Amino acid sequence: MSSTLRNDAEWGTRLARYRAVRAHSERLTAPLSPEDCQVQSMSDASPAKWHLGHTSWFFETFLLVGQLDDYRRFDPAYEVLFNSYYVGVGDRHPRPERGLLSRPSLDEIRAYRAHVDDGMGKLIGREFDQGVSDLIELGLQHEQQHQELILMDIKHVLASNPTDPIYAADAETLPSQAAGDGWYDHPGGLHVIGHDGPEFAFDNECPRHRIWLEPFRLGRRLVRCGDYLSFMEDRGYCRPELWLSDGWDAVVREGWQAPLYWRPEPNDGWSRFTLAGRRMVNPDDPVLHLSYYEADAYARWADARLPTEGEWEVAVLAGGLQESFATAWQWTASPYVPYPGFRPAAGAVGEYNGKFMINQMVLRGGSFATPTGHARTTYRNFFPPHARWMFGSLRLAKDVEERS
Repeated sequence: MSSTLRNDAEWGTRLARYRAVRAHSERLTAPLSPEDCQVQSMSDASPAKWHLGHTSWFFETFLLVGQLDDYRRFDPAYEVLFNSYYVGVGDRHPRPERGLLSRPSLDEIRAYRAHVDDGMGKLIGREFDQGVSDLIELGLQHEQQHQELILMDIKHVLASNPTDPIYAADAETLPSQAAGDGWYDHPGGLHVIGHDGPEFAFDNECPRHRIWLEPFRLGRRLVRCGDYLSFMEDRGYCRPELWLSDGWDAVVREGWQAPLYWRPEPNDGWSRFTLAGRRMVNPDDPVLHLSYYEADAYARWADARLPTEGEWEVAVLAGGLQESFATAWQWTASPYVPYPGFRPAAGAVGEYNGKFMINQMVLRGGSFATPTGHARTTYRNFFPPHARWMFGSLRLAKDVEERS
């Protein structure tokens, strides 16, 4: 790869972006006590302080150790403690046991972040090739992913507390949308989806490729809480004919009766736990915290289906959908599999996405918790179909008969 010398303007822009992303992680954890940052409320979630450590570990492991001759690791034990799933790098502390790590302390992890930031400041000011530049951007995008995870995970932590603690009074304000009920019809046809261009994208968004779509229609807006309440009142959680077999097993096993964080109130009605505390369910709000199984069952009840990720991407590019971004991630009917011609990157960093392309479903769009500038039309989020703690919602799709 060719070598690139950073001029003063380019160096300043890169450093400012690095510092802005890192500072946002600190802002997100500022409302939390050290005790808040320690708790792991389920095996799928991680303590906030682990997220702060892991995102620093990423820069240290994939950039600083190999690029700065005078760099010294802050603590060799962190190589294992903050390795998430990179088998090629070395051993990992078990994910379900991250909440047992009372040490290092939150203050020590913040000192670790400062140590890594100092090293990255030196690296960004030096000459480096395009490969290093790409890794720096990957590290920043990776930290932005963990910023949304911090909010997802701390919400689960706080919801486990019967006192309904508040993370921040304005933390879960959904963007207002103009009226736009109804359907957006698309004629289908041959289209090209996926990322292609100089802007950043994760490897799972590539390569760009052709797909054929039959005529379809998508709901212009996300399904609302009031609509979902109608499904619940029609005994949606008690009707196995609406559910995939695995989904029905989850309903029975987990005792699901409503979306995650919803609770029936003694005076009638439902409340839901939010990052701003417990609130009564607003029928006009988009429904949040659904599993794929719940989204699929609701769609079947509504005499509809979930869109494929190709339909979603093509419709968004055509401009026919509201609430595509900045409200809630939207389940699709597409399994998380590689695009035709996909090749993971060489080395341990190639483990980032490719090895998870099994037993998961794709979500598209972005949520109110997705950092500004992080979401894009080609972004492929993915979770197991039973997962509910992400900010997941749905919009409906239907087939359209071709007219002669």
